[in-house]
Amino acid sequence: MIFPMRFDLTDLRLFLNVQEAGTITAGAQRSHMTLASASERIKGMEEALGVALLVRDRRGVQATPAGRTLAHHARVVLQQMDRMRGELDGYGKGLQGHVRLLCNTSAMSEYLPEILGAFLTRHPRISIDLEERLSYEIADALRAGMADIGVVADSADLQGLETYAFRRDPLALIVAKGHELAQLSSASLAQVADHDFVGLVEGSALQEHVTHHARRAGKQLSYRVRLRSIDAVCRMVGQGIGIGVVPKTAAARCARSAGIKRLALTDAWASRNLMLCVRSADELPVYVKQMLRHLLEPALDSAL
Repeated sequence: MIFPMRFDLTDLRLFLNVQEAGTITAGAQRSHMTLASASERIKGMEEALGVALLVRDRRGVQATPAGRTLAHHARVVLQQMDRMRGELDGYGKGLQGHVRLLCNTSAMSEYLPEILGAFLTRHPRISIDLEERLSYEIADALRAGMADIGVVADSADLQGLETYAFRRDPLALIVAKGHELAQLSSASLAQVADHDFVGLVEGSALQEHVTHHARRAGKQLSYRVRLRSIDAVCRMVGQGIGIGVVPKTAAARCARSAGIKRLALTDAWASRNLMLCVRSADELPVYVKQMLRHLLEPALDSAL
């Protein structure tokens, strides 16, 4: 039997948004349509195929096997359309496109804002969806075709991805200049785990990274306060509220203004590099390749 499938690009993008968001309401919002319209479109897709695409419950929705198959092909179709649009626009008024870039906390706070600002200035018709995720989540999203470019710590499993060195990104321990630990030049996380900590809010990539390794060492860190930015963590540490773990670059940048001292963190997991990752550079739309080259330029310069 041949199903009379009349899905348009809006249907495909909506279904992907619903699948990724986990609810039809959130998927409709991402697609800039009403809940009633989104529900009707998905119902129409299911009726056209004669099979359920989503399993609905009180917590949201999950894709059925048929839904996962549709999502896979929808990503391929939409990526191909973006690639075609980008390449054809190159012959007209210039490139136009939307890049989904996932990154960890360090990349978000220390490296990407200035680099991406320069790129957006140079390419006014390209937009970026920038989102912070854990490194392993970014790698999984890239492999699933749910993102264009990722910036991750090299500790993540990067199998199946093309990777490029981006930045060295060691972590450091920071303390107030008058703190009892300030006399040290280095320490492991286990050695200082009994002190009060200042950290980032739950769910931040860096915070989850530190918490994970503390648990592996059999330690549970006690946080007096959790903040939304690394700069705020540095300032609070400088006031003697607790100690913290931040990127070395942030510790050096904030040392004088925040009144903190930087200690080397001796754990092997604290010595890390940031990597740029894509699923396949050859398959990227032209405008994504433009961004990838732009992101790599500073890394190449810093290596000279």
